[in-house]
Amino acid sequence: MTFYVDKEIEVSFPFSEEEILQKVMCEVLESEGCPYEAEVNLLITDAEGIRVYNREYRDIDRETDVLSFPAVDYEQPSDFSLMEEDISCYVNPDTQELMLGDIILNADRVVAQAEEYGHSILREFAFLLTHSMFHLLGYDHMVEEEEKVMFAKQEEILKHLDILR
Repeated sequence: MTFYVDKEIEVSFPFSEEEILQKVMCEVLESEGCPYEAEVNLLITDAEGIRVYNREYRDIDRETDVLSFPAVDYEQPSDFSLMEEDISCYVNPDTQELMLGDIILNADRVVAQAEEYGHSILREFAFLLTHSMFHLLGYDHMVEEEEKVMFAKQEEILKHLDILR
């Protein structure tokens, strides 16, 4: 498993961002039965930075907490059979790992939402990473039934990692 963490801003969380990303990635991929070693990129930015990305890539001119850019178009969430046909389309030739995609995280919102929801910064950071990992695996929450499934999976991951509210 490979992950890259890049920061556009000076930010210091009271934990290792790399360690939490690794734990979340491992737990999500294992829970979803991913048969491949995988790769994820995480960019940590601020409110204005994420607003620019949201406007540029989604034509939505506002701040958000996290953006997810899956590298795989799944027919069904976590259906890895698509890759079995031609894995070379989805693999980084240097690492031979499945390229899941990119996550852009708004550090300002991590802190603000932790305070708003009354839990730790670690819990909010891990929640947003877990949420994004499920997006990178093809899950969405545009309709109520999908939202229930995705959110239940998120809570189970955080519970298993003992990162609770």
